[in-house]
Amino acid sequence: MNATIELNLTLILFLPWFAILGALYWLFPRQPRSPARRRFDLFALILAVAAVFPSMHWSFHYADPVYGRLWQQVLATAVSYGVFLTVLSIAFVLRRWRFRRGATGNEVVVTPALARFPSVSPSS
Repeated sequence: MNATIELNLTLILFLPWFAILGALYWLFPRQPRSPARRRFDLFALILAVAAVFPSMHWSFHYADPVYGRLWQQVLATAVSYGVFLTVLSIAFVLRRWRFRRGATGNEVVVTPALARFPSVSPSS
């Protein structure tokens, strides 16, 4: 097998799955979808794909070839998949924290129970 293909076989085989996970990350949740969120999502996806390459190459060369050449592919697949999911999971949590629906930081939410009693203010 060609050495370049052998080294990047993990990416070749997992690229469709990475594309599916990336599309799901990009599409959901659908709202709020601001230009800032689009830039954040694009940066997160680029970072996730960029993190796959060094982790895949490191794990491929780190695997002990005594156990066979297939072990190199298995380890490279497992490590690169874990890195991809870790980056997207961290980005998902940061995105939820950063782009909350209606979160301005200083708004007061009036619950229906407090709305029945006009003399009670939420700030007291």
